[in-house]
Amino acid sequence: MTIMRTLKEDELTVKIFGRLETVTAPKLEEGLKDSLQGVKTLIMDLEDLEYISSAGLRVLFSAQKTMNKQGRMIVRNVNEDVMEVFEVTGSVDVLTIEKA
Repeated sequence: MTIMRTLKEDELTVKIFGRLETVTAPKLEEGLKDSLQGVKTLIMDLEDLEYISSAGLRVLFSAQKTMNKQGRMIVRNVNEDVMEVFEVTGSVDVLTIEKA
């Protein structure tokens, strides 16, 4: 998994490449923890995310919880496979998902 961060004023875009699973989720979690201070909008760009596990979902939910206190989080460019996981797990009811 590769993570690319772009910060513009108080908007942080995090683009994830590869697989977000048990082995890679802690890397994203740690990176977000260090990056969210002062951020009002967090955009998670999942266009190049191939797979997400329950560990990856937990990181997204944790980021959502943090952003609920200081702004908002938007999940963008979700492919069919990842969207299916979101739908089966009920994540579509918790996350703000939009197409760019």
